[in-house]
Amino acid sequence: MDNNNNRGRFPPGIGAQNPNPNPNPPPQQFLHSRTPFPQQYVQSRTPLPPQQQPDAQQYVQRGYSQQNPPQQIQQQQQWSTRAQLPGNPSYVDEVEKTVQSEANNDSNNQDWKATLKLPPRDNRYQTEDVTATKGNEFEDYFLKRDLLRGIYEKGFEKPSPIQEESIPIALTGSDILARAKNGTGKTGAFCIPTLEKIDPENNVIQAVILVPTRELALQTSQVCKELSKYLKIEVMVTTGGTSLRDDIMRLYQPVHLLVGTPGRILDLTKKGVCVLKDCAMLVMDEADKLLSAEFQPSIEELIQFLPQNRQILMFSATFPVTVKYFKDRYLRKPYIINLMDQLTLMGVTQYYAFVEERQKVHCLNTLFSKLQINQSIIFCNSVNRVELLAKKITELGYSCFYIHAKMAQDHRNRVFHDFRNGACRNLVCTDLFTRGIDIQAVNVVINFDFPRTSESYLHRVGRSGRYGHLGLAVNLVTYEDRFKMYQTEQELGTEIKPIPSLIDKAIYCQ
Repeated sequence: MDNNNNRGRFPPGIGAQNPNPNPNPPPQQFLHSRTPFPQQYVQSRTPLPPQQQPDAQQYVQRGYSQQNPPQQIQQQQQWSTRAQLPGNPSYVDEVEKTVQSEANNDSNNQDWKATLKLPPRDNRYQTEDVTATKGNEFEDYFLKRDLLRGIYEKGFEKPSPIQEESIPIALTGSDILARAKNGTGKTGAFCIPTLEKIDPENNVIQAVILVPTRELALQTSQVCKELSKYLKIEVMVTTGGTSLRDDIMRLYQPVHLLVGTPGRILDLTKKGVCVLKDCAMLVMDEADKLLSAEFQPSIEELIQFLPQNRQILMFSATFPVTVKYFKDRYLRKPYIINLMDQLTLMGVTQYYAFVEERQKVHCLNTLFSKLQINQSIIFCNSVNRVELLAKKITELGYSCFYIHAKMAQDHRNRVFHDFRNGACRNLVCTDLFTRGIDIQAVNVVINFDFPRTSESYLHRVGRSGRYGHLGLAVNLVTYEDRFKMYQTEQELGTEIKPIPSLIDKAIYCQ
């Protein structure tokens, strides 16, 4: 990959952490130089401009040669005198000590990396969705050392494209409207700058991350805790379906970062328990879902409790018209990031099987016997069908969990936790599980019922092939679904191919 492209480390006109950039910035080479002075003043061979050249004649008149101006002779005399004083080390010794000290500092700067407890490296193939980067490193963003330790120990090696675009902009304090594919690192793109900007010494809520589902709230808060494990940042998660009393008691303790669903956070704020007057950052993950009719009134009401100088970051894979209205009303000169030239993930192969409704379970059984499934997620369009299908799969002799919005929250949490930890191979669910859920072992997604919208299809399929890895999506399509499938292909600019009799394992197994 060519790292010498035209995209700089930071967007034009924006520095690392300067919200009011200098209208006359220094030349680009100065921004990237690690030398404290411009290079031409360090290199002795570079001649001074003509107007700054010393007058050779004046040296001749005073008895000095041009090679030894008076200041230089005076300094040499001082150094010679110091070297002759008893007990005073020579200038050479001082220089050697300085060089040694700097070398030790450089060594210490590298030593911290040697102490990291890095997870096993993931050597699976990755697509350009996450590998087509500028070549930046996390250290290029001048992040806190303890945050960098958390980033590397989480398994993040280099910034993905959405992280390269978002992190430096977010650190400047600008609003962001970012669109990137599922599974390409959006969570890290907003969690890292959020954690960097939080002051652990200030025991107030400084940032809020809003998500549309309870499972995504738990997952996001866990990522924040892992990234900040060496920082003294208190992360709290709050969602509907859990004890309100427990949340109230927790908010009497220090909280720096609050992750949750809009309804519960608004409820706590209106009760006066969740104080947001010092909350400088609002992050909206899966922003299109948060701006649906279900959530938008709560979010607009919640924004009234934030300070005027807040920063809003919005991330999603799809942005409907409602997002433009919200952007125009609440975001101030937002920086627009769009990495969605191609909507579906490059690593996910999509097939359809043309079946009758009564053949679906039989077809699913055939898929189970022929595919090499690490873990699979099977989607249905209704709660009743989820439970019925899970029962059928269990009767066929396969391990199966199910999850939907009408289950008790404790039950949902247990299913999500156990499936994530590999306790079961197959999970049947509704669209509840399409948003942001990141389970690396899932390599097969099956649409038992074809989704009603192309947007839902995009998010369902994005549960496999996470972070540039390979995955497989199989759609069971009835005669009534054929128009929906065609419409989805047109709207997403993708192709769903007829399923072959034998599927090559190399396209979805690594």
